[in-house]
Amino acid sequence: MEPIGYINAPSLDATFAALADPTRRAILARLASGEASVTELAAPFEMSQPAISKHLKVLERAGLISRGLDAQRRPRKLEAAPLAEATEWLENYRQFWETAYRQLDFLLDEMKTNKTSKKGKPARKKSKK
Repeated sequence: MEPIGYINAPSLDATFAALADPTRRAILARLASGEASVTELAAPFEMSQPAISKHLKVLERAGLISRGLDAQRRPRKLEAAPLAEATEWLENYRQFWETAYRQLDFLLDEMKTNKTSKKGKPARKKSKK
């Protein structure tokens, strides 16, 4: 029996695994502005070309980037579909937290209102028995 809302999506797992690394997120951010060669992608990082290539392979396996063929160059390009799938999955949780925060705001407003209405009343004296 699967939990409610459970999605068995290997592609979603691969997307989040690829996004878990800051170098790969930086590569995706760079590719958001247009395609780039491996050399261009490696330039801002202090790591070897083989290390960058490993990151690119992870991104390719996750479907987040694709490899083009432009003469001798093989530029990488951002593929947005897996990010859209991840965004859709995360959207359910955003809605959950928005509802929870709205309820908390309502409760805090109610507490403030009760506190202000009690301030204007004189304190009651305790009766002695």
